[in-house]
Amino acid sequence: MPGPLHGRVALVAGATRGAGRGIAVELGAAGATVYVTGRTTRTRRSEYDRPETIEDTADLVTEAGGHGIAVPTDHLESDQVRALVDRIAREQDRLDVLVNDIWGGEHLFAWDAPVWEHDLADGLRLLRLAVETHAITSHFALPLLLRRPGGLVVEMTDGTAEYNRDTYRVSFFYDLAKAAVLRMAFALAHELGPRGATAVALTPGWMRSEMMLDHYGVTEENWRDALEKVPHFAISETPRYVGRAVAALAADPDVARWNGRSLSSGGLAQVYGYTDLDGSRPDAWRYIREVQDQGKPADTTGYR
Repeated sequence: MPGPLHGRVALVAGATRGAGRGIAVELGAAGATVYVTGRTTRTRRSEYDRPETIEDTADLVTEAGGHGIAVPTDHLESDQVRALVDRIAREQDRLDVLVNDIWGGEHLFAWDAPVWEHDLADGLRLLRLAVETHAITSHFALPLLLRRPGGLVVEMTDGTAEYNRDTYRVSFFYDLAKAAVLRMAFALAHELGPRGATAVALTPGWMRSEMMLDHYGVTEENWRDALEKVPHFAISETPRYVGRAVAALAADPDVARWNGRSLSSGGLAQVYGYTDLDGSRPDAWRYIREVQDQGKPADTTGYR
């Protein structure tokens, strides 16, 4: 049977690994054609120097039931983004879902370093990768998305608007980048809503990305081994969980009700009823606020 997104076309910008890959695969599982972009291919790596590639992501999309198309793209390069959108227009004549998941700043911020001590070049590079890329991609992609009513734009960030409003996030540059993406979704909602499209900000919880698993020296199969050193990691989720959030939004005929909102994978699971791969529904941001930040012992009872 065709999936709920059969015939729909999505662009997941920044889909090499992590949330972007999880989102692309779940859109594919729902039947969509998914263009996936990034800088790491089977013949060239970005400065992350990691093994995940956009071709691998595209293959996973196709294996899940969709049609994955990998297009190497540096989203700081306007000509490359213009060519990407021109290709989608030429091949599909439509764009139904745009996911701005470009990041690339994982090695560019220093925890708790004040702005005057933080490496300035790294901080400014982080802002370019996390903010400018989203603006460039929206500039070129939104005219195609607006050709048909009902389009969806998802701005991926870290933390809900409520949580980030009251919480210092890591460093000046990291905090600013994540706040800017939240505000971009708000601004896009005002511009897209009257034109028949929807824009939201979306955050995963504590995500077990490839890089996070490597950081803790575990795999997806034995990730609970990290709990001895990091007990609150018990609330973590796979990248596919936030992917299911995007797929649910894209399939919702009443998605406009979320226009301009800040959403989370755990919060949307309570509305749409999807689960993570293990059948649980982790609600990380409620847990972080009510348990972790309160200094309570790790206990996910009632939170997954």
